[in-house]
Amino acid sequence: MHDLHQSIEIAAPIEAVWAEITKLRGVQRALMDTVLETSFRPGDPLYYKSRDGKRTFIVGRIVDVQPPVLLAHTQVLTTRDYAPTLVTWRLAPTDDGGTRVSVDHTGWQDGVKGVDSVDSTWAWILRELKNVLENGSVATSTALKYAAMRAFLWAMPAKTRTDQVVVPDWMPEKGLDHG
Repeated sequence: MHDLHQSIEIAAPIEAVWAEITKLRGVQRALMDTVLETSFRPGDPLYYKSRDGKRTFIVGRIVDVQPPVLLAHTQVLTTRDYAPTLVTWRLAPTDDGGTRVSVDHTGWQDGVKGVDSVDSTWAWILRELKNVLENGSVATSTALKYAAMRAFLWAMPAKTRTDQVVVPDWMPEKGLDHG
């Protein structure tokens, strides 16, 4: 099993960071320019979709929510074929009024290809989250990347079409260690 861990300090209060990572009615610029849909109730589905809602990139289920310090959900990328993994966001206030954001991505089965790529993507997402919260926007290079991605959504695999997506039933058997 591979466990991924990334963290960053953001010069923004914990409530602002929580609001950004749990935003439902708007584009999450740091999270690959997606729109989050969920109820935040444990066991309920979670979707990260394209702006127009026609493509779904990530599906999962809510595992645990403790505002404003913890969000845990299962996750599967719709473009990949692997068992669901577990993503746990932990937020902690820092002494200077900022927030330490940590993401653990666990439950990878042996032999899954691309785990290193996922790890570097989490580091990039956290840097962009910092940009959004501290500067009001993602980096210019990221904005250009997003524009190119939107222009070619039509070329995404059919299994990313929202009407083709199925949310896996997997949930952790014994809960989570929040220590």
